[in-house]
Amino acid sequence: MLNWILKQPDSTKKVPQAKIASTYKWRQFGVLLATCIGYIGYYIIRLVFTTEQNDIMKEYHFTTANIGLILSCFGIGYGVAKLFMGVFADKCDANRYLMVGLLLSAILNIFLGSTQNLYLMMFLMFLMAITQGMGAAACQKMIQLWWGPRMRGTMYSIWSSAHNAGSFICVAIVQLAVFLFSGSISAVFYTASAISFVICILILVLGADRPKVVGLPDIATYTGDKVILDNGQVLTTDQTNLSVSQIFVKYILKNKLVWAVTLTSMSLYLVRYGIQSWIPSYLVQNKGFDPASAKWIIGIFELASVPGVIIIGAISDALKGRRALVSIACVIGTLICLTVYFFSMDHTMIIIALILMGNLIYAPLTLVGLMINEVVPKFAVGASTGFMGFFQYIFGETLATALIGALVTKFGWIASNTVLYGASIIAIIFLLYTAIKETKLRQETIK
Repeated sequence: MLNWILKQPDSTKKVPQAKIASTYKWRQFGVLLATCIGYIGYYIIRLVFTTEQNDIMKEYHFTTANIGLILSCFGIGYGVAKLFMGVFADKCDANRYLMVGLLLSAILNIFLGSTQNLYLMMFLMFLMAITQGMGAAACQKMIQLWWGPRMRGTMYSIWSSAHNAGSFICVAIVQLAVFLFSGSISAVFYTASAISFVICILILVLGADRPKVVGLPDIATYTGDKVILDNGQVLTTDQTNLSVSQIFVKYILKNKLVWAVTLTSMSLYLVRYGIQSWIPSYLVQNKGFDPASAKWIIGIFELASVPGVIIIGAISDALKGRRALVSIACVIGTLICLTVYFFSMDHTMIIIALILMGNLIYAPLTLVGLMINEVVPKFAVGASTGFMGFFQYIFGETLATALIGALVTKFGWIASNTVLYGASIIAIIFLLYTAIKETKLRQETIK
């Protein structure tokens, strides 16, 4: 299995010059489908537990703190996994890497649905998080290798919105499984895994690691794509002889923009999971929603953001890659929606606020994910994705699950509100730095 997922050599059979443009389009379409469908599969598996949290608490006699502990195990495992699995992705065939991660996640999900032991569930969630860490790095790498800067923001947004669709599909699968199997929690987990096994096959059929593997020129040759580092250096290559440690130190740890974007993303992840992970509990306990409606609202929160995220990604392309400025506007809008969500008791207003927040949170999260890849060479995309993911989940999601769960148990939901406001403001501060830095680099490059 290890040799099978390692990076494949360039194809010796080249696509004829006259067919390069048409072949590129078809291959790009296949890669887009593979990354989108694949990541939908990852999120179907990832959100089963979150979606079923109320039923699990009732049937397994778990507390809010217990649920927070299990979710935090995923956050910790996923953060560590994204760092190491992201670095490893740079040395692997990204498409096969994507498939293997989903396959292993689906298998672990079956075991998760077969136990009611708190500690075993925590351990299985941690293991699943490691396999889930293979997904984003593989997808982001393929997008960087298959599209130039003029379309990358749009394509990246389309891919990123796949996890929103996956979240809604997860809710639909849960509800269907509950109906078909008389409310069996185990059956819900098994159904999600079965669907993900089918998706694994589609990934292999549709995707491809990089253009040269299928006989096409690399994206730098095809579109003139280039990467501008924080020191003004311009790079175009997607291959290197540097070791993993050399790449990580030179292009990640010593890159100020990588740090700024990473800390922005960490703050935004705290906001994202501080809302998403607690929607069922918060709405039932504070706003008078019934449990069934609250469960569906998770899906609405995710799915409603799809068109907005794609549109905002396209806007960032139209503004010549000024992604930090677009993100600042989104976070300011998020602060306004948070206020409505926290203080309104009108169900319609709360749902509208969640729909808007879905767009305003996921759009900057999508853009910072793209920004972290655009400030490093293509041979370091997996490493940059993993580095950012480490902070997103070790600090962002863990604070949003374990910490908020504990704070709410002790101080009430006002503690959650305070944490989310503070994280949003911190994100704006780092985005301002990033926007100023990006502008200076762009001006220096023009000169």
